Amino acid sequence: MEKICTSVAIVGAGPVGCTIANLLGVYGIDAILIDRSEDILPYPRAVGMDDEALRVFQTAGVADALLDDIIQNVSLRMFTAKGGLFADIRPATREFGWYRRNIFMQQLAEATLREHLANFPHVRMRLGAEVTSLRQGAKSVTLTVTDRDGVVREIEAQYCVAADGGRSTLRDLVGVTLVGNTHPMKWLVVDVRNAELDAPYTALHCDPRRPNVCIHLPFGYRRWEFMVFPHEDADRLVEESSVKSLLAPYVDDADRLDVVRARIYTHHSRVANRFVVGRTVFAGDAAHLSPPWIGQGLNIGLRDAGNLAWKLAAVVKGQMDSSILLSYEVERRNHAKAMIDLADTFGRILMPTNPAIALLRDAFFKSFGSLRAVRDYVLQMKFKPMPRYDGGLVVEPSGEAAHTANVAATAIGRMFIQPDVEIGWRKKLKLDDVLGPWFAIVGWRTDPYEALDEDGRAFWRSMNATFVRVERSRSGVSRNERLAGTERTICVEDLENALEPWFQQQGHTIAVIRPDRYVAALADGVSFAQVTRAFAAKVGSTRDELEAVL
Repeated sequence: MEKICTSVAIVGAGPVGCTIANLLGVYGIDAILIDRSEDILPYPRAVGMDDEALRVFQTAGVADALLDDIIQNVSLRMFTAKGGLFADIRPATREFGWYRRNIFMQQLAEATLREHLANFPHVRMRLGAEVTSLRQGAKSVTLTVTDRDGVVREIEAQYCVAADGGRSTLRDLVGVTLVGNTHPMKWLVVDVRNAELDAPYTALHCDPRRPNVCIHLPFGYRRWEFMVFPHEDADRLVEESSVKSLLAPYVDDADRLDVVRARIYTHHSRVANRFVVGRTVFAGDAAHLSPPWIGQGLNIGLRDAGNLAWKLAAVVKGQMDSSILLSYEVERRNHAKAMIDLADTFGRILMPTNPAIALLRDAFFKSFGSLRAVRDYVLQMKFKPMPRYDGGLVVEPSGEAAHTANVAATAIGRMFIQPDVEIGWRKKLKLDDVLGPWFAIVGWRTDPYEALDEDGRAFWRSMNATFVRVERSRSGVSRNERLAGTERTICVEDLENALEPWFQQQGHTIAVIRPDRYVAALADGVSFAQVTRAFAAKVGSTRDELEAVL
């Protein structure tokens, strides 16, 4: 039997698997992407993408290509049982460099992600190949794969990523189970073309008679999702005549619609009992299933990809101990559950079928219009729980710093902001494009490299970290004589005046930024050497230490 060897085998070539493959490509890791299907499904599935997801794609070098098929900054409008608008959510913040609400079509994104893999000869695809068995050993994992030509082959990898969706084969092979609920109500999802409807937004129609969602998609597509009641015949409901009768109240001429597909879906709220089993790691829908109410199902999986890929790369390169992969579960599992719980809450609030409850909800939302803080909390999506990793690969304050630190306000374990910065004259870049795709050390008006002792410098050189010094905008003496960097440190200007208040709020001048753009540690010129030693010890943590956090 032919055996193929690689560093990482990724099972599932959907958006999450393809994103991990692209990130590993950027990090220079050999990988094989496996999927049982040769083709991409030709119709929309996931349709919402947030700012954190686009930042992951930015690291993978594919964000601009994806934007060619994305509608950015799309509002979410909520309508009462009587059709009145009670909320128009369009967050103004772009703290991470991108808009928070964007609409795309999964089949176009998957095609772009697969095309981008051609940039990485060390990342191969095997499509039409089904995994039938998995064996884990002390140093490798072996997959038995039947290719489309009927030939059985073995793929041996140091690690395997199971990104093979909600019906994951690998979950069964490894013995991982999903814990949670399946919702009793089913939903009819209808994708159409040529719907002449002037509604360039996502609409939640919270009508207890038939709760439904209408989503404006790129290139003439539109989606409707209708609740299916228990007494209704699902098979009959997907027939074109039934579909068009449901659409008729929302369009001028339902008969003219081109119905691309109509399918019944069941919503799940489930999280895997383990994300890491031996050398197999679960991501995306293989690890968690979310109802769609806050548009976060795929985005949770893309956060998984951003968190996992660099850790796999660091282990394969020998830069970190293999036990750091356990931090993936420590950091991602609780946040995935928090997002799913929020989606459940939204579903209960927005889609009740009891008219009395719907009227009470409408009265509540009508009243908050006069409460600025509550209104801002809703319309700016501040209800969205942002990840904070406090038990994984971060260095918390110690000693006097820990005593005085405001845990709620600290940026440690949170995503770093991404304003525009400037290098030299008129060269404006997003901050991540300066930091590069790997570790970065950012100093506010200080050269972080100069703050290190020789051991610290040697450690960060071994990690291939990028050093960046940030100065105020228009520093230097003229447009042609700007403050310059050094051989080891890049100098940029704070073009949006965003980084100065960020560092002031933290009370530190140096931030250690992980490849997934989360703050691993904060320091100043005096403490940076000590913080570096603490982080070096962290990435060499024993398995027992990390398992204690699980």
